[in-house]
Amino acid sequence: MAVVEVRQGTSPVILGFPHTGTDVPATIWERLNDNGRLLADTDWQIHELYEGLLPEATTVRATFHRYVIDANRDPAGISLYPGQNTTGLVPETDFDGVSIWKEGEGPMAADIAARLRDFHAPYHAALAAEIARVKAIHGVAVLYDCHSIRSRIPFLFEGRLPDFNIGTDMGRTCAPAIEKAAVEIAANADGYSHILNGRFKGGWTTRHYGRPQEGMHAIQMELAQSTHLASEAPPFALDAVKAERLRRHLRGILKAIETQAFDLKRTGSEA
Repeated sequence: MAVVEVRQGTSPVILGFPHTGTDVPATIWERLNDNGRLLADTDWQIHELYEGLLPEATTVRATFHRYVIDANRDPAGISLYPGQNTTGLVPETDFDGVSIWKEGEGPMAADIAARLRDFHAPYHAALAAEIARVKAIHGVAVLYDCHSIRSRIPFLFEGRLPDFNIGTDMGRTCAPAIEKAAVEIAANADGYSHILNGRFKGGWTTRHYGRPQEGMHAIQMELAQSTHLASEAPPFALDAVKAERLRRHLRGILKAIETQAFDLKRTGSEA
């Protein structure tokens, strides 16, 4: 199977989809327990939610599931949020802290090394290549990393997650104008809540590629799944009415970010 799908565009904006894939090789599938085979921690329907919102944007999508290996984790296995519950490079549990592997079938060092080589590295090679291509065209590139998660997960956070969770690693990964563009539209989206650099401050992808001083900007959007799914439980179907309402605001965010990217290109400002 192709582990990454790339659709090249002419916009300075690149959409990353590290967690929408559901492909699991048979040899790995056999090692998952019944809970793991639910694939519950997928960013369900997110690539469909963003489809066509910014037609000239480049998209880079991992087709493999995060239980194979998490494309948004540090390949060295360093935690994104030290001291907080999270899942690792190759998760041992789901987001509720429940095992996803059969007894004795969890990932070993050799498994992790092979999956880094066969899945994680190709995804990031493709993503890095597209960032370089777009930056060569425009002098600036903006990676908008697309995510979603259930709105209530006590193992990971207290209470209910805001609807729009914008992450820029405390402003380190993009120009202030790009961060401001996303926050302003989210803040003015009637009926939705938002937060900047709350529980989710940007994953490894955002932190790794976001180098605004070099004209490479990155921002993560973590959406609460209650904003677009009929239910945050199987079969995780898209709610067409919810999705269309949300898409209007997401389109606005993407267009505002693109406008800021073109402005950065015009002025030559990078931070």
